[in-house]
Amino acid sequence: MNAPVAVLASRLRADEKRILDAFDRRGVTYEYLDARTLWRTLQGPPERRWSVVLNREIGFARAAGAARMLEAAGVPVLNSAQAIEVCGDKYRTSVALHEAGLPTPRTALALTPEAALDALDEIGYPAVLKPLNGSWGRLVSRLTDRETAETVLEHVAALPSPAAHVIYVQEFIPTGDRDVRAVVVGGEVLGATYRRGAGWRTNVARGASTEPCPLTPELAKAAVAAARCVGADIAGVDLLEDGQGGWLVLEVNAGVEFSGFHRVHGESTSVADRIVDLTMARAEE
Repeated sequence: MNAPVAVLASRLRADEKRILDAFDRRGVTYEYLDARTLWRTLQGPPERRWSVVLNREIGFARAAGAARMLEAAGVPVLNSAQAIEVCGDKYRTSVALHEAGLPTPRTALALTPEAALDALDEIGYPAVLKPLNGSWGRLVSRLTDRETAETVLEHVAALPSPAAHVIYVQEFIPTGDRDVRAVVVGGEVLGATYRRGAGWRTNVARGASTEPCPLTPELAKAAVAAARCVGADIAGVDLLEDGQGGWLVLEVNAGVEFSGFHRVHGESTSVADRIVDLTMARAEE
């Protein structure tokens, strides 16, 4: 390894601290890059200053921009800019999952709030409206009927950004109060957890609890295939039980948070160590 590895982040959360601790325990020299200070002129000569950069930037725009910038300089990035951009756009993720033949909830993209009403009539109620870019369950609405949809979409239409008027909707899958998060690193599933919410949203960031989920061959196969089809080497794959013993893939997260996973599985399955393993293997390539 001729150049050091680097970890990119603007905030060192518990997950990033676990990753840095895993580097320290191995005696690996790494450089911490604060994404808020990163810049590069496009005309600069490509230079592989780092053997690989582990991208743990929390903000989607900065994570994608940093990955593009570093790749233009000849530096490999985990995850790649392509994977970050696909996972950061829910519709692009849905397209990739559909093209890979993976089962997903019925999904539609409408280019205006008015068109979204027609799409919702086709999908049926209840349905879920989501922003194309976003995480932690923010700005997600459950639409129980057309009257509710008209009210929500009237507010959406009043937003000043044209991008906000592009509407992503999915059918609502009744799974009680839980979904499943599987963590995939380097094409291998490390394990899975149930996430239980107080309501229908099950994001840990919104207070959902985590419980062990048996890792069946079917679940592992779906999670690995989902990460592969979006090009993510490190991924959190969100799945729903379809009520018939199978799985629907909901989303793939390129900037996977694993504190909830860690609380359930503990040190027996260290996501941080596996991420470091993959980073060091990529640095040697």
